Amino acid sequence: MLEKRHIDVTDRIVGKYVNDELNLYVENEPIGKMTVNEQGKSEYQLNNGYQYRDNKFYQHTDVTTGKDMKYTDCDNEEGWC
Repeated sequence: MLEKRHIDVTDRIVGKYVNDELNLYVENEPIGKMTVNEQGKSEYQLNNGYQYRDNKFYQHTDVTTGKDMKYTDCDNEEGWC
């Protein structure tokens, strides 16, 4: 069964500064940008599936819960072992 989760990825965020923007990455995957407005406050534009909240970055993802049943061909047992 799949369950929606919000995973804290804050400690995995890497920033690369390009053209007055800080491009944000998680494990080499671009997730968005950070800019600083005229008042000096950081603003985040994140891709779908990511969120910035309470000074942390979160990834929204589906995780498998419960028993992980798999189909396997086991000596004519009709596929389930």
